[in-house]
Amino acid sequence: MKRALILLALLLSLGVSLRGQEPYFPPQALPDLIQSLPAPPEKGSPAFCLDIKRYRWGKRQRKDSVRVAQVCADAVWTYEALVDQLDPAFGLDVSRESTPRIWTLLERSLTTIDPIRVASKAYFHRIRPFEYFHEHTLTGEDDILRGEGSYPSGHTMRSWLVAMIFASVHPATAEAVYARAWTYGENRVIAGAHWQSDVDVSRVAAAIGYARLVTSPDFLHDLALAQEEFARVAAQ
Repeated sequence: MKRALILLALLLSLGVSLRGQEPYFPPQALPDLIQSLPAPPEKGSPAFCLDIKRYRWGKRQRKDSVRVAQVCADAVWTYEALVDQLDPAFGLDVSRESTPRIWTLLERSLTTIDPIRVASKAYFHRIRPFEYFHEHTLTGEDDILRGEGSYPSGHTMRSWLVAMIFASVHPATAEAVYARAWTYGENRVIAGAHWQSDVDVSRVAAAIGYARLVTSPDFLHDLALAQEEFARVAAQ
């Protein structure tokens, strides 16, 4: 798995898109999370003790069937599933067909920023909580995630980036979309897929990526088109 992550990082460094959407920046022009983020907490440190405490908190949340359903829905690793989960907070059903301008902004942004987590996952290669405790994920992701670095969380990074973009498209929805994205990250702890510190640092990673996006004239152009589209569709 580590070799696969390194190969993926190499492909991305060569500008290979995994979704066919042109990124706003090539990977070599993006921030290096290995240089930007602190190392994950060491075993026995106070921060790691908090991670363990939060893992146990997450297991207690599994008694709530409604929350469990949300955790499982949030685990689906597609852009479409992610946007579907944040749509209600945004107040608009976003899709490639119904809101093409907003969708283009989201997909190009995710395609651009998604790769920055790959090298750091391989570099830190942190064991995931379900592996550490010799247990299973709530979401049945064991075979997909086993052996892959836990730090940072790709799900959390994606959700926080989408929340930041949604809040930029329509600022009145900021509180709702950030609240939902916060829960989205917590759900990775409940799933047993990530430590709390993975989730916390991933929101910072998303903000680092977003700060780069807003320096792109193409991004700002697409953002303006998305804002116009939101106003038009919401008024219908």
